[in-house]
Amino acid sequence: MDKKYYGNLAVSSAPHLVTGLDTTKTMAMVLIALLPSFLVSIYVFGFRVIALTLVCVAASIGFEWLYNKLMHKRQTVGDLSAAVTGLLIAFNVPSSFPYWMAIIGCFVAIIIVKQIYGGLGRNVVNPAITARIVLFISFATEMTTWPTPSMSTVDAATSATPLGVLQEGNVADLPANMEMFLGFIGGSVGEVSAVALLLGGLFLIWKKIISPIIPVCFIGTVFVFAFVYYAIVGGDVSALNMAVFHICAGGVMLGAFFMATDYVTSPIMPLGKVIMGIGCGLLTMIIRLWGAYPEGVSFSILLMNILTPLIDQLCIKLTYGGAKKK
Repeated sequence: MDKKYYGNLAVSSAPHLVTGLDTTKTMAMVLIALLPSFLVSIYVFGFRVIALTLVCVAASIGFEWLYNKLMHKRQTVGDLSAAVTGLLIAFNVPSSFPYWMAIIGCFVAIIIVKQIYGGLGRNVVNPAITARIVLFISFATEMTTWPTPSMSTVDAATSATPLGVLQEGNVADLPANMEMFLGFIGGSVGEVSAVALLLGGLFLIWKKIISPIIPVCFIGTVFVFAFVYYAIVGGDVSALNMAVFHICAGGVMLGAFFMATDYVTSPIMPLGKVIMGIGCGLLTMIIRLWGAYPEGVSFSILLMNILTPLIDQLCIKLTYGGAKKK
């Protein structure tokens, strides 16, 4: 953890926890929590998932080590934050994604978003989320080419994600909610199994690594918004079915538990966490239902990251008050 000393005071970057749990242990817990989803993705998409993940993790650690070396800074690769970022980048791309493009995403996340702003605790937005958006804008074809789940090896054929099918208006072709819950669908490496991500998220909550406020508000908002929308517009599918569909499809589970809860880029106050979760849910559904892009999780989290300092200021003022102007 990066520390600066001012007299008898030691000031360090987040997380600030009065406990034996440090940054390295925290990041190790996150890696453990992501393991179920990683194993499911290997089963669904084949062993290329392992190679892609290793490339992303190695590139992220390598870029952090190289930057610290060139800038004559203390090495921070041991805190495992770069490893977590690399794993999340791998989780946010298709299993067929070219390695060299993934390395560009790691460079953006580690060097541009994290290190140039001062390293862990000083980045304004989530590095992995920003990398995903940059990769999507730069390599749209590769980022939207989804290998068909083969349960053993990555097949040459491709298929649309459930959200892509929905955007095309083919409601009858949507996979069953149970298929999405278990993970037997096309999509990014770490997004396909809602149950695996849920298990990992509950593990982090149990270990008190994250607060349940943001995930509950995020997922709850997506569910309620979808239920109300489809109850109003009607159609051939039930509102309840589509509400469950939207929380299982795409990156809601991954974003809610592993990205929107990032210590550095999420609000500190409980009220701020509520605002963060609801804001992410609302923006996700607005983009999904009326935007040109079928998925909105990444953009919603990025926008709420940008608003986090303002949310913190508002919530601190509402909670503790402030000096009145004479």
